[in-house]
Amino acid sequence: MEPTTLINRKPVNYRNFKLSLINTPEFRHLKYIIYWPVMGLFFGFAERIYKPDFYHPVHCTLDDMIPFNEFFIIPYMFWFVYLVGSLVYALLWDTEVFTDMMKFIIITYSAAIAFYFIYPTCQLLRPLEFERHNFFTWFISKFYVFDTNTNVCPSIHVLGAAASMYGLWYSKDFCGRLPRVISTVCAVLISISTVFVKQHSIIDVFAALPLCVIAWWFCNKRSSRNRRNDVQTQ
Repeated sequence: MEPTTLINRKPVNYRNFKLSLINTPEFRHLKYIIYWPVMGLFFGFAERIYKPDFYHPVHCTLDDMIPFNEFFIIPYMFWFVYLVGSLVYALLWDTEVFTDMMKFIIITYSAAIAFYFIYPTCQLLRPLEFERHNFFTWFISKFYVFDTNTNVCPSIHVLGAAASMYGLWYSKDFCGRLPRVISTVCAVLISISTVFVKQHSIIDVFAALPLCVIAWWFCNKRSSRNRRNDVQTQ
């Protein structure tokens, strides 16, 4: 896939924003931000309020072969920087990419949350005690309390990492070969970190991949069509 064709893209001057301008070409991308509180409400309901009669444990033999490694909490937590950072960058400097990223997230996250209600899952992979005691194991023990072991398949961590990678791949500043390699490595490390810190089964990772492929194809196809239309109107 070739880098996005850039056509006179300029940073948006948000100082000119007024609510009456929300449907204009300059600011209509801001409407996608509404998805975050809506998604948060549904996810919070699934995590904290909705209590199904049974959670289906997700597990396979490969999970038992993957050792716990507390140092993978670094790429695991980097997910927040990677996702938020790429979204903020796109919001400020590349609104076309921001729109595509939000479409990617809406497709994948909505499908994942729907699946959490249809087929509630959990994982029972967390170690009962740590072989080593250091800052990272201490942090993970605290994080385990905050982050439940339910609603795990497919992994939203993987979906978010793929959305960020997609956005950076087609952004105007990071579409070169080296930045693409770096963003891909970040996404891969984040994805595999989920199984090494025992937050997910490897099944959760594989289950997320078809959603990522569908969203990537859909967003890239629409974006390519829009770019062709832009060229024809120049």
